Amino acid sequence: MRKSIIKRTTNETDITLHLDLDGSGKSGIETGCGFLNHMLTLFAAHGGFDLDVTCGGDTDVDYHHSVEDVGICLGKAFAEAVGDMKGIRRYADVTLPMDEALVLCAVDVSGRSFFVNNLQFSSEKIGEFDTELVNEFFTAFTRCAHVTLHLRQICGVNSHHVAEAAFKAFARALKKAVTIMPDRKDQIPSTKGVL
Repeated sequence: MRKSIIKRTTNETDITLHLDLDGSGKSGIETGCGFLNHMLTLFAAHGGFDLDVTCGGDTDVDYHHSVEDVGICLGKAFAEAVGDMKGIRRYADVTLPMDEALVLCAVDVSGRSFFVNNLQFSSEKIGEFDTELVNEFFTAFTRCAHVTLHLRQICGVNSHHVAEAAFKAFARALKKAVTIMPDRKDQIPSTKGVL
């Protein structure tokens, strides 16, 4: 079973996260940050992942630590759940529209952490959420999941739409990348024989 439970407690956050890569898109999300709850709910639904997250954080300061640390925990859970990567498709990309916004996401579940991001937000905030935290979330995830991730904004003006398109494309690309190929289920998807 490709599942993981991550618990992480620091002086800034206390997080418990459950991830099932082969779920049905069910989620229970409570991070203390409404916009992050919304994005993670979309992530689970559009990726077909089961995801439960509880995060108590120092939101009296701002949402930075909670967003970054949830990204860390999701990345660790993803790496643990995908395991030795035998049989996975490995590469995937999705170009996803959200009204006027269009975002391309490409992933390589490679064991190598690299993040390229050209998302541009027309506002500094979406509600109470600082738009720069989108970058912090994906940076933290990428480092801990050991994946290469590219997010490219092709067009878009509305900050909410851009962020939502990014999270949905990210979910769908990840789901494709970790799909097991029946004819290669015992093979590591690399000529090196290891990822």
